[in-house]
Amino acid sequence: MSFGFGIVGLGMIAGFQAQAIEALEGGRLVACCSRSKAKADVFASDHGGRAYREIDSFLADPELDIVCICTPSGAHLEPALRAAQAGRHLVVEKPLEITLERCDRIIEACAKHGVTCAGVFPSRFSEAAGLVKKAVEAGRFGRLTVADARVKWFRSQEYYDKGGWRGTWRYDGGGALMNQSIHAVDLLGWFMGPVAEVQAFAGTLGHERIEVEDTAVAALRYESGAMGVIEGSTAVYPGFPKRIEISGTEGSAVLVEDALEKWEFLRAGEEDPRIRERYAAPSASGGAAAAADISFEGHRRQFADLVHALETGGKPRVDGVEARKAVEIILAVYESAESGTSVRLAR
Repeated sequence: MSFGFGIVGLGMIAGFQAQAIEALEGGRLVACCSRSKAKADVFASDHGGRAYREIDSFLADPELDIVCICTPSGAHLEPALRAAQAGRHLVVEKPLEITLERCDRIIEACAKHGVTCAGVFPSRFSEAAGLVKKAVEAGRFGRLTVADARVKWFRSQEYYDKGGWRGTWRYDGGGALMNQSIHAVDLLGWFMGPVAEVQAFAGTLGHERIEVEDTAVAALRYESGAMGVIEGSTAVYPGFPKRIEISGTEGSAVLVEDALEKWEFLRAGEEDPRIRERYAAPSASGGAAAAADISFEGHRRQFADLVHALETGGKPRVDGVEARKAVEIILAVYESAESGTSVRLAR
């Protein structure tokens, strides 16, 4: 079975998604849609498929099965609702949306119309991240005590000035956390489980003419009792790879992009030496200094997971409910930074 993919919103990330679809078994790019006819025509010429300017015509394409939403973050809701109503499955770039109410409307529309929604978090599909998750589930860390995420990246002033929607609350939904650090926030939640409470600070320290934060720090308390820290910035020159540290009473793992800098447990496992050797290689920057410095492989793996779910009648590993969780944590960080008080997450 081969599924027809279409992309709405043809900015930078759409090109990575197109490459991922081209490399995918069980999928093909059949359509693209942009309000700019010229942009749609060029994209279709570069990647294949039919170019559309109107979303109704796009959604009526007879070969279209899956719609990839690549519009600005705060403009995911409307095309997502239209696609669900048209009976098309969804792939929604991160964040799912910029408020919980808008996230919930997407989730509810997909349930109502019987379509599947996948939220894009390709970091979950790296082999090293999968090993950390399995070690957590196997109890190899003992009692989890501390878990941190550090995303110290650099974005120039030109980066924000070039994109009319970047750095705005309406379309970006936030800054260094909602746009860049959200992948690390998602991984932290995936590994550690629900966050109970956050206390945070945020500010705009290295850029002008943006509404949102370019630096934020939050202390976390998880429902398990473990504690942690999120650091996110786009004002750290020259930019450093994303770093996740998970520690417990019987082990620690440090994930730097897709490499394992540390993999050590009180009770050694037979596979541990092989894991340390295989995944210790230095990783690419992962977008630390430039937004385009990423690979499409994580997207390909996530698309393959969605195709498998549709073929088998199962759920994708990151459905709408899972994709909502990182947004909830980040919004709690923003609320705490604004109010100056700790914020408890609703459960």
